[in-house]
Amino acid sequence: MADFGTVAITEEDVGSVKKVLFDWLSVDGGGDAGKSRKTTTNAYNGVLERAVFVPDAAATQPTNAYDVTVEDEDGYDVLIGLGADLSNAAAVSKAHSNGLGAVANDKLTVSVTNAGNAKGGVVILYLR
Repeated sequence: MADFGTVAITEEDVGSVKKVLFDWLSVDGGGDAGKSRKTTTNAYNGVLERAVFVPDAAATQPTNAYDVTVEDEDGYDVLIGLGADLSNAAAVSKAHSNGLGAVANDKLTVSVTNAGNAKGGVVILYLR
């Protein structure tokens, strides 16, 4: 599937904890309510220790209950569904103890849906 929307990816791969930041802005794609999708440059290994979802505010605040998935190269959501129905008013943080998955030498693809057109936010992953 092609990348769409605007996503700036910052990848920090130093030390035992890796940080991947996806700064996204959705577009209205083919009748879908606001999408954004892009794949990391680097492949990752490890357990997801934490995932943080931060919605924009004001004019670019996403629709409430927007959805985020982060898929490995096999197409599985490493968030294990924990990025569904997110708040558009407050940051949401999920930990490994909530059920986040793992990655085995895969590039990661973030997908945002149901956010509305020209809406944005940030997804931050921490892997060990």
